[in-house]
Amino acid sequence: MLMNSADRAATLRFEPNGFRVVTAGNHVLCAVSGEKVSLEALRYWSVPHQEAYASCELATRRLTGAA
Repeated sequence: MLMNSADRAATLRFEPNGFRVVTAGNHVLCAVSGEKVSLEALRYWSVPHQEAYASCELATRRLTGAA
């Protein structure tokens, strides 16, 4: 079964002012919650960890080590 880019996670390279698509897709998975985040809605990521986050709260939790 073939999947088009609308059905799969993208692979991104996170940079300080944005991100580059390495492998086409329409979403990434949040590193904390595992939820899908559409590329259009993606606002939070970590350049050193190369991770995406679904919200500022989840990004803060991950980066501060809070449970």
